Amino acid sequence: MIYLKTPEEIRLVKAACELTSRTLGEVARWIAPGVTTRKLDTIAREFILDNGGKPACLGYQGFPGTLCIEVNDVVVHGFPSNYALREGDIVGTDLVVELDGFMGDSCYTFAVGDVDPKVLDLCRTAKESLYEGIKAAKVGRRIGDISNAVQTYCEHRGYSVVREMTGHGIGRNMHEDPEVPNYGRRGIGAVLRNGMCICIEPMINMGSRNITIDADGWTCRTRDHKPTAHYEHTIAMVDDEPQVLTTFDYISEVLQDRFI
Repeated sequence: MIYLKTPEEIRLVKAACELTSRTLGEVARWIAPGVTTRKLDTIAREFILDNGGKPACLGYQGFPGTLCIEVNDVVVHGFPSNYALREGDIVGTDLVVELDGFMGDSCYTFAVGDVDPKVLDLCRTAKESLYEGIKAAKVGRRIGDISNAVQTYCEHRGYSVVREMTGHGIGRNMHEDPEVPNYGRRGIGAVLRNGMCICIEPMINMGSRNITIDADGWTCRTRDHKPTAHYEHTIAMVDDEPQVLTTFDYISEVLQDRFI
Protein backbone atom coordinates (compact mmCIF):
# COMPACT_ATOMS: atom_id res chain seq x y z
CA MET A 1 0.00 0.00 0.00
CA ILE A 2 1.35 3.42 -0.96
CA TYR A 3 1.18 5.97 1.83
CA LEU A 4 0.91 9.59 0.68
CA LYS A 5 2.67 12.03 2.99
CA THR A 6 1.31 15.29 4.30
CA PRO A 7 3.37 18.48 3.82
CA GLU A 8 4.52 18.17 7.45
CA GLU A 9 5.59 14.58 6.93
CA ILE A 10 7.52 15.56 3.80
CA ARG A 11 9.24 18.25 5.85
CA LEU A 12 10.31 15.59 8.35
CA VAL A 13 11.56 13.27 5.59
CA LYS A 14 13.50 16.21 4.15
CA ALA A 15 15.12 16.87 7.55
CA ALA A 16 16.25 13.24 7.72
CA CYS A 17 17.53 13.54 4.15
CA GLU A 18 19.51 16.64 5.08
CA LEU A 19 21.31 14.75 7.83
CA THR A 20 21.89 11.84 5.44
CA SER A 21 23.47 14.19 2.91
CA ARG A 22 25.62 15.94 5.50
CA THR A 23 26.83 12.58 6.78
CA LEU A 24 27.94 11.48 3.31
CA GLY A 25 29.71 14.82 2.98
CA GLU A 26 31.62 13.98 6.17
CA VAL A 27 32.45 10.51 4.84
CA ALA A 28 33.79 12.13 1.66
CA ARG A 29 36.56 13.79 3.72
CA TRP A 30 37.97 10.37 4.58
CA ILE A 31 37.97 8.69 1.15
CA ALA A 32 41.62 7.86 0.47
CA PRO A 33 43.92 4.88 -0.04
CA GLY A 34 44.67 3.13 3.23
CA VAL A 35 41.43 4.05 5.01
CA THR A 36 39.40 1.02 6.06
CA THR A 37 35.74 0.73 5.25
CA ARG A 38 35.15 0.13 8.98
CA LYS A 39 36.65 3.57 9.63
CA LEU A 40 34.20 5.11 7.14
CA ASP A 41 31.38 3.34 8.95
CA THR A 42 32.52 4.68 12.32
CA ILE A 43 32.75 8.24 10.95
CA ALA A 44 29.19 7.99 9.61
CA ARG A 45 27.74 6.50 12.79
CA GLU A 46 29.35 9.05 15.10
CA PHE A 47 28.31 11.97 12.90
CA ILE A 48 24.69 10.79 12.81
CA LEU A 49 24.52 10.27 16.58
CA ASP A 50 26.23 13.60 17.29
CA ASN A 51 23.53 15.31 15.23
CA GLY A 52 20.53 13.69 16.89
CA GLY A 53 19.82 10.95 14.36
CA LYS A 54 19.90 7.18 14.32
CA PRO A 55 21.79 4.95 11.84
CA ALA A 56 18.80 3.06 10.44
CA CYS A 57 20.72 0.23 8.77
CA LEU A 58 22.65 -0.69 11.92
CA GLY A 59 21.01 -3.84 13.27
CA TYR A 60 18.30 -3.86 10.56
CA GLN A 61 17.49 -7.57 10.14
CA GLY A 62 20.94 -8.24 11.56
CA PHE A 63 22.92 -5.90 9.27
CA PRO A 64 26.18 -5.05 11.09
CA GLY A 65 26.92 -1.54 9.83
CA THR A 66 25.75 2.04 9.48
CA LEU A 67 26.85 2.15 5.84
CA CYS A 68 26.30 -0.42 3.12
CA ILE A 69 29.81 -0.55 1.62
CA GLU A 70 30.17 -1.26 -2.10
CA VAL A 71 33.81 -1.71 -3.22
CA ASN A 72 34.41 -2.34 -6.94
CA ASP A 73 32.23 -5.38 -7.78
CA VAL A 74 29.86 -5.06 -4.80
CA VAL A 75 26.48 -3.87 -6.01
CA VAL A 76 24.84 -3.28 -2.63
CA HIS A 77 24.65 -4.43 1.02
CA GLY A 78 28.37 -4.97 1.61
CA PHE A 79 29.60 -5.07 5.21
CA PRO A 80 32.05 -2.54 6.68
CA SER A 81 35.32 -4.38 7.35
CA ASN A 82 39.07 -4.06 7.83
CA TYR A 83 39.51 -3.79 4.06
CA ALA A 84 41.77 -0.79 3.39
CA LEU A 85 40.83 1.20 0.30
CA ARG A 86 43.35 0.97 -2.53
CA GLU A 87 44.38 3.37 -5.26
CA GLY A 88 42.02 2.82 -8.19
CA ASP A 89 39.08 1.43 -6.16
CA ILE A 90 35.58 2.79 -6.32
CA VAL A 91 33.45 2.59 -3.18
CA GLY A 92 29.73 3.15 -2.82
CA THR A 93 28.35 4.31 0.53
CA ASP A 94 24.64 3.64 0.86
CA LEU A 95 23.16 5.29 3.94
CA VAL A 96 19.78 5.52 5.67
CA VAL A 97 19.30 7.93 8.58
CA GLU A 98 16.34 8.10 10.94
CA LEU A 99 15.52 11.48 12.43
CA ASP A 100 12.39 12.21 14.48
CA GLY A 101 10.76 9.01 13.26
CA PHE A 102 11.33 9.54 9.52
CA MET A 103 13.94 8.20 7.11
CA GLY A 104 16.35 9.72 4.58
CA ASP A 105 18.23 7.56 2.08
CA SER A 106 21.10 8.31 -0.31
CA CYS A 107 24.11 6.66 -1.93
CA TYR A 108 27.25 7.97 -3.61
CA THR A 109 30.05 6.05 -5.35
CA PHE A 110 33.46 7.58 -4.68
CA ALA A 111 36.67 7.28 -6.68
CA VAL A 112 39.71 6.38 -4.58
CA GLY A 113 42.75 8.15 -5.95
CA ASP A 114 43.55 7.63 -9.63
CA VAL A 115 40.78 5.48 -11.14
CA ASP A 116 40.67 3.87 -14.60
CA PRO A 117 38.89 6.33 -16.95
CA LYS A 118 36.59 3.55 -18.13
CA VAL A 119 35.43 2.99 -14.55
CA LEU A 120 34.94 6.73 -14.08
CA ASP A 121 32.77 6.76 -17.21
CA LEU A 122 30.64 4.02 -15.64
CA CYS A 123 30.23 6.14 -12.50
CA ARG A 124 29.32 9.26 -14.46
CA THR A 125 26.75 7.38 -16.51
CA ALA A 126 25.18 5.85 -13.40
CA LYS A 127 24.95 9.25 -11.70
CA GLU A 128 23.56 10.92 -14.84
CA SER A 129 20.95 8.17 -15.15
CA LEU A 130 19.75 9.01 -11.63
CA TYR A 131 18.89 12.52 -12.80
CA GLU A 132 17.27 11.15 -15.97
CA GLY A 133 15.03 9.09 -13.70
CA ILE A 134 14.21 12.12 -11.58
CA LYS A 135 13.32 14.17 -14.68
CA ALA A 136 10.87 11.44 -15.70
CA ALA A 137 9.02 11.69 -12.37
CA LYS A 138 5.91 13.81 -12.93
CA VAL A 139 2.54 13.51 -11.26
CA GLY A 140 0.23 11.49 -13.50
CA ARG A 141 3.06 9.47 -15.01
CA ARG A 142 3.97 6.00 -13.76
CA ILE A 143 6.89 4.33 -12.01
CA GLY A 144 7.74 2.61 -15.29
CA ASP A 145 8.55 5.99 -16.83
CA ILE A 146 11.31 6.45 -14.24
CA SER A 147 12.51 2.88 -14.72
CA ASN A 148 12.64 3.17 -18.48
CA ALA A 149 14.50 6.48 -18.38
CA VAL A 150 17.28 4.93 -16.26
CA GLN A 151 17.49 1.76 -18.32
CA THR A 152 17.50 3.50 -21.69
CA TYR A 153 20.17 6.00 -20.67
CA CYS A 154 22.55 3.32 -19.40
CA GLU A 155 21.99 0.61 -21.97
CA HIS A 156 22.44 3.02 -24.87
CA ARG A 157 25.91 3.68 -23.44
CA GLY A 158 26.83 0.03 -23.24
CA TYR A 159 26.17 -0.69 -19.56
CA SER A 160 23.80 -3.14 -17.92
CA VAL A 161 21.16 -2.55 -15.25
CA VAL A 162 20.76 -4.70 -12.14
CA ARG A 163 17.20 -6.01 -12.00
CA GLU A 164 16.95 -7.83 -8.69
CA MET A 165 17.62 -4.75 -6.54
CA THR A 166 15.31 -1.73 -6.78
CA GLY A 167 14.48 1.66 -5.38
CA HIS A 168 11.50 2.00 -3.07
CA GLY A 169 9.11 4.20 -1.21
CA ILE A 170 10.26 5.74 2.06
CA GLY A 171 8.83 7.57 5.07
CA ARG A 172 8.42 6.26 8.59
CA ASN A 173 9.92 3.02 7.28
CA MET A 174 13.11 2.46 5.33
CA HIS A 175 11.31 0.44 2.66
CA GLU A 176 7.74 1.23 1.67
CA ASP A 177 5.65 0.73 -1.45
CA PRO A 178 6.10 1.18 -4.33
CA GLU A 179 9.17 -0.60 -5.66
CA VAL A 180 11.09 1.56 -8.14
CA PRO A 181 12.97 -0.71 -10.59
CA ASN A 182 15.77 0.61 -12.78
CA TYR A 183 14.38 -1.12 -15.84
CA GLY A 184 10.96 -1.46 -17.42
CA ARG A 185 8.42 -0.09 -19.86
CA ARG A 186 6.93 3.36 -19.83
CA GLY A 187 3.31 3.56 -18.81
CA ILE A 188 3.34 0.68 -16.31
CA GLY A 189 3.50 0.55 -12.53
CA ALA A 190 2.01 2.78 -9.87
CA VAL A 191 0.77 6.23 -10.84
CA LEU A 192 2.89 9.06 -9.41
CA ARG A 193 0.85 11.25 -7.07
CA ASN A 194 1.53 14.30 -4.94
CA GLY A 195 2.68 13.22 -1.49
CA MET A 196 4.65 10.19 -2.65
CA CYS A 197 8.21 9.89 -1.32
CA ILE A 198 10.42 7.49 -3.25
CA CYS A 199 14.08 6.57 -3.59
CA ILE A 200 15.52 6.32 -7.09
CA GLU A 201 18.80 4.39 -7.07
CA PRO A 202 20.39 3.14 -10.30
CA MET A 203 22.77 0.18 -9.84
CA ILE A 204 24.70 -0.06 -13.08
CA ASN A 205 27.27 -2.67 -14.14
CA MET A 206 30.17 -2.44 -16.56
CA GLY A 207 29.67 -6.07 -17.63
CA SER A 208 26.76 -8.47 -17.24
CA ARG A 209 23.66 -7.46 -15.27
CA ASN A 210 23.78 -10.78 -13.39
CA ILE A 211 24.54 -10.82 -9.66
CA THR A 212 25.42 -13.25 -6.88
CA ILE A 213 24.93 -13.11 -3.10
CA ASP A 214 27.84 -13.97 -0.80
CA ALA A 215 27.62 -16.61 1.91
CA ASP A 216 26.87 -13.86 4.45
CA GLY A 217 23.41 -13.59 2.90
CA TRP A 218 23.80 -9.85 2.29
CA THR A 219 26.69 -8.86 0.05
CA CYS A 220 25.51 -8.59 -3.54
CA ARG A 221 28.20 -8.70 -6.26
CA THR A 222 28.38 -8.69 -10.03
CA ARG A 223 28.65 -12.30 -11.18
CA ASP A 224 31.51 -11.48 -13.55
CA HIS A 225 33.25 -9.35 -10.87
CA LYS A 226 33.35 -6.30 -13.14
CA PRO A 227 32.82 -2.86 -11.55
CA THR A 228 29.41 -1.53 -10.59
CA ALA A 229 28.25 1.96 -9.59
CA HIS A 230 25.33 3.07 -7.41
CA TYR A 231 23.82 6.51 -6.80
CA GLU A 232 20.62 7.41 -4.97
CA HIS A 233 18.40 10.33 -4.10
CA THR A 234 15.20 10.51 -2.07
CA ILE A 235 12.52 12.58 -3.80
CA ALA A 236 9.00 13.77 -2.94
CA MET A 237 6.24 14.56 -5.39
CA VAL A 238 5.16 18.12 -4.60
CA ASP A 239 3.01 20.39 -6.78
CA ASP A 240 3.16 17.80 -9.59
CA GLU A 241 6.99 17.85 -9.74
CA PRO A 242 9.83 15.90 -8.14
CA GLN A 243 11.45 17.68 -5.22
CA VAL A 244 14.89 16.21 -4.51
CA LEU A 245 15.23 15.90 -0.73
CA THR A 246 18.82 14.61 -0.55
CA THR A 247 21.77 16.43 -2.10
CA PHE A 248 25.32 15.72 -3.23
CA ASP A 249 26.32 19.35 -2.58
CA TYR A 250 28.15 18.49 0.65
CA ILE A 251 30.15 15.85 -1.21
CA SER A 252 31.01 18.22 -4.05
CA GLU A 253 32.23 20.84 -1.56
CA VAL A 254 34.73 18.31 -0.23
CA LEU A 255 35.80 16.70 -3.50
CA GLN A 256 35.79 19.87 -5.66
CA ASP A 257 37.59 18.93 -8.91
CA ARG A 258 37.47 15.23 -7.91
CA PHE A 259 33.65 15.24 -7.84
CA ILE A 260 32.59 12.68 -10.43
